[in-house]
Amino acid sequence: MNSVFSNKTALSIFVLPTLIIFCTIVMIPIFVSSYYSLLDWNGIGKGTFIGLENYVEMFTDSRALKSMQNSLLFAGASIFIQLPISLLLALILASTVKWEGFYRTVYFIPVLISTVVIAQLWSKIYNADYGLLNTLLKSVGLSSWAQDWLGQKDTALVSSFIPTLWQYIGYHMLLMYAGAKSISQDIFEAAKIDGASRIRTAFSITIPLMKPILKVCLVFSMIGALKVFDLIYVLTGGGPFFSTEVPSTLMYTTIFDTYRYGYGSALSVFIILECLVFTVIINKFIKTD
Repeated sequence: MNSVFSNKTALSIFVLPTLIIFCTIVMIPIFVSSYYSLLDWNGIGKGTFIGLENYVEMFTDSRALKSMQNSLLFAGASIFIQLPISLLLALILASTVKWEGFYRTVYFIPVLISTVVIAQLWSKIYNADYGLLNTLLKSVGLSSWAQDWLGQKDTALVSSFIPTLWQYIGYHMLLMYAGAKSISQDIFEAAKIDGASRIRTAFSITIPLMKPILKVCLVFSMIGALKVFDLIYVLTGGGPFFSTEVPSTLMYTTIFDTYRYGYGSALSVFIILECLVFTVIINKFIKTD
């Protein structure tokens, strides 16, 4: 077995099929989209080369800039709300609570459900006429708070945040839980003997030793927020008045509703570069060595 792994030719042969698949379904479409982004093209016939005009328009269009702002707000909510909740749950479960396996499974169930199904579920919860949220508010005497949560600019974006945060809390919790469980119990025993409280142990030992997995969760959360699409598309379609639109939904409507394949491709390239840039920044400023 060792001789196989030391043979560079054998390793290259094993890696080659994966490399071919990766280039076919990832790299080639990226290069093709990059080329299309330089064209004024409606998807039919021959496009006209216009250079960087699509990118100039993208960064001067108020609708596109608003979508970028929304995606950054999604990323901020994921990092500063979703991840802390996931970390708290992971630390609690890793401390060997009763019914640990049950809670771990329950928190992870939303991750297994299709995002489209979750969007449909929350659209019913938010419904202005028969939604669970308004019904609950009315039942506790807060009828004045009841409203069309997804139909108003002031509440639609925040209402869109909540299902996304709720769905993936369990995903990040499970990753962090595994990281916490991988820490040697001897370290915790030593801290307990030294008189460290649970909170002090968590901040001084558990969280620092979980830094590699926390970095992974941070990257996953950031990328997931920046490229969110299906939940927003089903919940609001980017409305009302583009208040919940993100680059991916704008890209979709640009390509399939207005047939501007060049501009839509420029938006897709922007999403890829945005995810890449933030990943590089996270890797640069958060060292795990």
